[in-house]
Amino acid sequence: MAQIPFYKYHGAGNDFIMIDDREGRWGDQVSEAWVALACHRRFSVGADGMIFLQKGQEGADFFMKYYNSDGRTSTFCGNGGRCIVAFAAFLGIHQSRCRFLGTDGWHEGAVLDNGLVEISMKDVDMLQEATGGDLVLHTGSPHYISFREAIGHLDVFKEGRAIRTSPPFAAEGINVNFVEQVHPGKIRIRTYERGVEDETLACGTGVVAAAIASAYRTNHPISSWEVHAMGGDLMVSFNRLGPEEFRDVWLTGPAVQVFRGEIPY
Repeated sequence: MAQIPFYKYHGAGNDFIMIDDREGRWGDQVSEAWVALACHRRFSVGADGMIFLQKGQEGADFFMKYYNSDGRTSTFCGNGGRCIVAFAAFLGIHQSRCRFLGTDGWHEGAVLDNGLVEISMKDVDMLQEATGGDLVLHTGSPHYISFREAIGHLDVFKEGRAIRTSPPFAAEGINVNFVEQVHPGKIRIRTYERGVEDETLACGTGVVAAAIASAYRTNHPISSWEVHAMGGDLMVSFNRLGPEEFRDVWLTGPAVQVFRGEIPY
């Protein structure tokens, strides 16, 4: 039985199985069932997702292939993107800055002097109004933003799943974020993540979506937002060029290697 070496990383509690697949042995051959089992928290390593670091096309330091914990390939993951930048630095692929490809296109990343990791994110050109003043936008993955008070008391699984499985979103799914305004430039967030089908301690693309939606909703000129997730604090910065036009979007926060091992294949 083959053994696949892996490293476990987390970004603000959003955890991932990281695999060096530059030789192309694993990432395109694994089954949904095998990925889902490896991500199971009772019967294997356990994680919110699995990421294969693969060779990228010319001009890219690497390609990030991402699987949700249900075993399906998925759109871009912000915290996973920060973790793979840290992983690539650990492997010696880059010294501090890199340029890589995700499923949503090109990204830049850096390991900062203070140990935090930042990545560039997808530009946002449109926000859609939903029921009751909620918002829908795409930040590399689709997100639903619901502004609430006292989100610490919410049943995120129940309310998030109800929105995620509602008729407009049931087929492809959507990540559901409950956002509480603390003061201008600071928000709290809790996220129900599709593919995981549960609340996660943080969601990078959700944090970015929440900050942009908050700037849009409040019309504050603040370009740097502190976002407190269940697993830790992250920062989102951007340049706002118009009411729904956000450019030069960056996500910054911790990306930590916690252990390594081998998974039977």
